[in-house]
Amino acid sequence: MKNLLLSAAIGDIAGMPYEFNERTKDYNAVNLLHPSNTYTDDTVCTFACAEALLKGYDMAETLRDRCRADILRGFGGRFLRWLMAKETQPSYHSYGNGSGMRVSAAGSMARNSEECIELATKTALPTHDHPEGIKGAVATALAIHHAMSGKDKSFIRRHVLDEYYPKWSGLTYENIKQDYDFDVSCQRSIPAALIAFLESKDYSDCLRLAIALGGDADTLAAIAGPIAYAFYKTIPDELIINAKKKLPEWMIQMNKDFDEYVNNNR
Repeated sequence: MKNLLLSAAIGDIAGMPYEFNERTKDYNAVNLLHPSNTYTDDTVCTFACAEALLKGYDMAETLRDRCRADILRGFGGRFLRWLMAKETQPSYHSYGNGSGMRVSAAGSMARNSEECIELATKTALPTHDHPEGIKGAVATALAIHHAMSGKDKSFIRRHVLDEYYPKWSGLTYENIKQDYDFDVSCQRSIPAALIAFLESKDYSDCLRLAIALGGDADTLAAIAGPIAYAFYKTIPDELIINAKKKLPEWMIQMNKDFDEYVNNNR
């Protein structure tokens, strides 16, 4: 598979215009090629975590270096304070959805479930070592891993959504959409993104469903997007072209290097 990391970036880019001023619950109003879309902190963190895993770099230092170099991408307040400290600080025990939006490399790289959990935990620990923060990363990565391994949606529902978020077991997209609002916790973001994937028909449909929940649109789509790509194995060319126009060269190269590694080693 190609463009594994890009599958998260495309979700982030597509959801970006709908995070605040244009937030919507109208599926038909979602334009995945909105003229103002661009990448946010979700993409920077995703590629930084991938780089650390791929090259064996220190996870916290890589996050700090890459994010500080692209600081105007909408980082959350606590993460921004952690970034801007003179020296690397201990984790601040977050359970925010940042651990889910940056973890996709772990799900793609892992050769088995145990390795997936280990890699996902590594990406969370620098800032999101709260049990719910780690769980959000692990659940997202496992969904990607299972989808890449050819598991069907029933398997992913049972072994990820039902196991990690049992209170959401049996819920449908329509069950959650009406009362869903802006929420940056793993507890409400990860299962919502999983449900958007489980009820989707293809990659683009998954992104639209995630965005049309009317919540933290770019992050929901950045979480759901890589799961959908791992499952459906295809992304529309126009979304790939649009994303590559927006991303810096180091991300384009990392996307290529990561694909090569996964395709040769997984």
